[in-house]
Amino acid sequence: MPENMKCRCPWLDVTKPDYVKYHDEEWGVPVVDDQTLFEYLTLESAQAGLSWYTILVRRDGYKAAFNHFNVEDVALFDENKVNELLLNDKIIRHRGKIEATINNAKCFILIQQEFGSFSEYLWRFVNNRTIVNSWQNKNDYPATTQESDALSKDLKKRGFKFLGSTTCYAFMQACGMVNDHSVGCYKRTQIINEYQQG
Repeated sequence: MPENMKCRCPWLDVTKPDYVKYHDEEWGVPVVDDQTLFEYLTLESAQAGLSWYTILVRRDGYKAAFNHFNVEDVALFDENKVNELLLNDKIIRHRGKIEATINNAKCFILIQQEFGSFSEYLWRFVNNRTIVNSWQNKNDYPATTQESDALSKDLKKRGFKFLGSTTCYAFMQACGMVNDHSVGCYKRTQIINEYQQG
């Protein structure tokens, strides 16, 4: 089927090729790689109060600014680095969010040390299996769920910042803890077939 004929999620702006690419290749695909999870966590926390597309177009800027999301490197960023990043127009220049990313990197490493990997810790919140939802319209999508509430509460208890329940739910959608592709979207069935058999 031609790309422009595929049915996709109702929230997607199909006039933006980079947004379509993200939807088609990444959003909702289950992730267990810690570096990728740290990237998603960083980008979602940066999004707080903004549109996802605002962050998506700055993704390369974030990748360069935060050492390709190497969590050990980011955990060592100091005040001089924060001040440097505040001058970087390739990212959102928000001191609180920048400092939160550094703080979150330190907390992320503590979880890795406790559980063996951040992935091992994270996927427990959905019993190690993607939750498959059946949304049809844009208005069907919830902002939060019991699972995102639980994840946010536990992350906050562990010292994480800028990760409220709404942000956590967006993170869970992105990394495939929930399959929130709409019933009519071609990716919904594709993900089920590729990752959720058995």
